[in-house]
Amino acid sequence: MQSSGILVFVETSGGAARATALELFGAAAAVQAVLGPVTALVVGHGIAPAVEQVAALGPDRVLVVDDPHCAHPVAAVMARAVLTAWDVVQPALTLLPSTTLGRDVAALVAARHGVPHFADIVALDVTSEQFVATRPVYQSKLLTTVRASRTRPAVATIRAGTYRVPEPRGQQARVEDLAVAFSPADQRARVTRMVEKPRGQVDLENAPVVVVGGRGVGGPEGFAQLAELAELLGGALGCTRAVSDLGWRPHAEQIGQTGKQVRPRLYLGVGVSGAVQHTVGMQGSETIVVINRDPNAPLVKMADFALIADWNEVVPRLIARLRERRGR
Repeated sequence: MQSSGILVFVETSGGAARATALELFGAAAAVQAVLGPVTALVVGHGIAPAVEQVAALGPDRVLVVDDPHCAHPVAAVMARAVLTAWDVVQPALTLLPSTTLGRDVAALVAARHGVPHFADIVALDVTSEQFVATRPVYQSKLLTTVRASRTRPAVATIRAGTYRVPEPRGQQARVEDLAVAFSPADQRARVTRMVEKPRGQVDLENAPVVVVGGRGVGGPEGFAQLAELAELLGGALGCTRAVSDLGWRPHAEQIGQTGKQVRPRLYLGVGVSGAVQHTVGMQGSETIVVINRDPNAPLVKMADFALIADWNEVVPRLIARLRERRGR
């Protein structure tokens, strides 16, 4: 069967679709005129909310794998679901989010079929003859263009924040259950425990405001003030890799090349020098505000507004003012 159309893998968490997965429909819409219909594959357990959300974003068809085997993010299990959907759809292009899970699944699927794999791309163009992808290299200091012939299907992971989530449409796509036969080999890896974020905490990747602390904060005690500041601003707390490596904050809050990608309306960096490893994860922020004692810090030069000062003198005053405005 000749390959045509687009298969979109929707990663879920807690029954809902991850925001980075929903952005894939923006990528699919950009090349749909050339490649054909879009099929969404929603995988997880207890995922009815995700299915409803995805069906409104414009796919022609939604395949659902709602199975206890898929309750946890195990790459081999998810890859089996994608491979099963591939056999049904025969897509010309398969899109996955550039998350830890998405990257692992994409590699397994591309290797299984022996097809081109575009990793962590930030732009995609498709002609009648070839796929053309743009991806960052050398810690995002450079961009490279990668091409592959359309004589074979391709697999691509899309970096978070590259495309916008389409506006929901009034018409819902048709939804079909997809039966997947998981082999013992698919289930060799077993998740023994999941660490959930505290209830009420704003999701870092979708927060409108992100307050980020770097090594300049001086220690784990200072992050209590930053957490309060983030809460008062209606945002989320993040950190740099150096902070995570020191054990001051959990890895789940790390922003950067080996952490999360954020695109908030407001990024507030406190004691953050601005190493490339970090800035690749926040460079899509609409407004960047920095508090740092070093006027030559790379992030100061990136900032829309920079306050050259000791954060211990600034943050408590900000907190006091915000408390005052809230009547606390």
